[in-house]
Amino acid sequence: MAERRRVEIGMGIGQVVNTRLEDSALKDLRKAVESGEGWHEVETDDGQLVINVKTVVFIRIPDAQSSIGFSQS
Repeated sequence: MAERRRVEIGMGIGQVVNTRLEDSALKDLRKAVESGEGWHEVETDDGQLVINVKTVVFIRIPDAQSSIGFSQS
């Protein structure tokens, strides 16, 4: 199974969706948002997410180093 990255998707209605996406799904989402047309489906850890890409105002991909918790040294 491919590694999934944490992603935050900001919607124009003031809601933020937090999820994990594979790199290919993230790339497809970015293309869909750039086109700005209709609905886009992505597979997440929690199941299928269907987004109206016209309402997306940002996609944030947090830096892997900015995690909270124990580190392995």
